[in-house]
Amino acid sequence: MFSAVVDFEKAVANFFGAPYAVATDCCTHAIELCLRYKHIRTISVPKQTYLSVPMLAMKLNINLSWVNSRWCDYYYLAGNIYDAAVLWEKDSYISDSYMCISFQHSKHLSLDRGGIILCSTLEDYNVLKAMSYDGRDLSIVPWAKQDVSTVGYHYYMTPESAQLGLMKLPEAIAAKPKKWTYADYPDVSRMGVFRDY
Repeated sequence: MFSAVVDFEKAVANFFGAPYAVATDCCTHAIELCLRYKHIRTISVPKQTYLSVPMLAMKLNINLSWVNSRWCDYYYLAGNIYDAAVLWEKDSYISDSYMCISFQHSKHLSLDRGGIILCSTLEDYNVLKAMSYDGRDLSIVPWAKQDVSTVGYHYYMTPESAQLGLMKLPEAIAAKPKKWTYADYPDVSRMGVFRDY
């Protein structure tokens, strides 16, 4: 049932030049899983970005540091974690990092909703995959018979979204992507929700 997800992960990893990729239901959740996995306590967020990223600091009860950044395609958050939501460039994976890509409706590969974590090791893949999938593994063993030992977050990509991604991927690879920068976003640090944070 989840073979389409695995196929999609492999195809996207191959495009970006990453050893592994973990599909998720959205890019913000992909970032959240990485922050949880690496036990990050502070994130540095550009003032001009999408507002769900700094909201993760509130959600995870971690420190938020605003930065002025003239970023293009991706930016650094913490550790070796990057918000690469708008990135679409062949072989652009940064070695030994976690790069989170978006497939939201306005992105280059538009699936209406979805994300992926590019990562470098099989251990990273297995842990992040389990975290995205309620702590379960993707074996044919029913979840009720699994000895779940990882806290999961129900952030997995559905097979239907992955199948759509596989169908649209060749066209996305062939098309020239938009170059996104900080200038495409307002200064979210000025929004009322962040004033006292």
